[in-house]
Amino acid sequence: MSEEKHYRGGQGQVVEAETFRDSVGTMEQSGKRKWVFPRKPKGRYTDYRTLVAVILLSLFFAIPFIKINGNPLLLLNILDRQFFIAGQPFYPQDFFILAMGAITSIVFIILFTVVFGRIFCGWICPQTIFLEMIFRKIDYLIEGDRNKQMKLDRQEWNAEKIGKRGLKYFIFVIISLIITHWMFMYIVGHQEVLNIMQQGPFANFSNFLVMILFTGAFYFTFAWFREQVCTLVCPYGRLQGVLIDKQTINVYYDFKRGENRSKWRKGEDRAAEGKGDCIDCNQCVVVCPTGIDIRDGQQLECVNCTACIDACDEVMVKVGLPKGLIRYATEDEIEKEVPFKFTNRMKAYSAVLILMVGFLGFLLSNRGEMEAKFIKPAGSSYFVRDGNITNIYNYTFLNKSTKDQIVTVKIIEPEHGKVTLSGEDKIMLKKDQITKGTVNISFPEKEVQVSKQKVKIGVYDTSGKLLDSFDTYFEGPFKIQF
Repeated sequence: MSEEKHYRGGQGQVVEAETFRDSVGTMEQSGKRKWVFPRKPKGRYTDYRTLVAVILLSLFFAIPFIKINGNPLLLLNILDRQFFIAGQPFYPQDFFILAMGAITSIVFIILFTVVFGRIFCGWICPQTIFLEMIFRKIDYLIEGDRNKQMKLDRQEWNAEKIGKRGLKYFIFVIISLIITHWMFMYIVGHQEVLNIMQQGPFANFSNFLVMILFTGAFYFTFAWFREQVCTLVCPYGRLQGVLIDKQTINVYYDFKRGENRSKWRKGEDRAAEGKGDCIDCNQCVVVCPTGIDIRDGQQLECVNCTACIDACDEVMVKVGLPKGLIRYATEDEIEKEVPFKFTNRMKAYSAVLILMVGFLGFLLSNRGEMEAKFIKPAGSSYFVRDGNITNIYNYTFLNKSTKDQIVTVKIIEPEHGKVTLSGEDKIMLKKDQITKGTVNISFPEKEVQVSKQKVKIGVYDTSGKLLDSFDTYFEGPFKIQF
């Protein structure tokens, strides 16, 4: 049973007509789930999206194996607090930089949405890519296109249905297992994942259990929940409602050109009969992966996947009408025939984004190659020997560079200080590692005028370049000043 819907006519009037939406909507009025069986899309935008998906999937499977200067290209090991981005190590001390990067990314998403709508959802989102470019293609391969899938869904559980569904779900489990293992490579590294696999499930039972749970989550998402992630769960879909305006580029149906919609009759003069270019074929509806009718206007469920554009363009070519009845456009372009322009809001977001990117670049460039700390042991004081006052410090060096380094320690101020290491006068620092040790700092008695005085200690590489400095205090005997 279809339901009476309303849409805008060519002159702006409200017209009643039957729509196709209730037969493919994802939810019934009672709230019960209704399955969407989209027709297999084809067309130039589908080809472009497929190319983008192939590139992104190739990167997804390749990145865990790529290294830069011996470091992984991307590693987010939260448990061990190891982070590598673009081969550069980040430590808990650099958390503020990562936080700044996350905030910058959010601003970028906001700006991107203000200008281009939900193009991210349809073209780049992992949920869409995995569902439409992998799992949905398996549906088509095993069960056939839309009509065959609907027929199979309605029929009794016979040998054909059990065989096809069993094979499909088995492949889904395997793919979910592969995705889970690759996701863990981004957390612990590919070598650790391979080691866990070689050792077997019982040698690493907790890891095995986590793998099974995540595999189940992926399977549930892509085998059953599917488009409901986009329409019910994803916060980005809700966020777009407050970001999109009439100047935002989105997938739109040109109701001025399309209404009044009417079935196609060969040889008719549609303009003379007051008919629009939409022939009410519903092909834009049957290809929609979220089960909406784009002719009802911009909707929360629309992910800008462009399947409706390709389907409509194909029909327009067949009936000899211009393509673009459904196209990328702004609402002002459709309603007022106003071309797209870069609005003040877009300019403001862009300015903020440029400033944030600049500040993030400044933080990254000033992160330094290493971090040095000199801390006096708890309860320690000074001792006097051969006319010098000596303090002991525990040092901690974090080598943030991508290479091993040899460093020396010197007093920057005040002058006349002497540094004595517990071992050799030079310290070897391994890349991405923390080095600890003890250092003695001495001053002639005559140079120490107060019981506590500030000192600055510097760490230099073999070329004499200052890598980092640390301000601390030096203890001496208490002196009464007259």
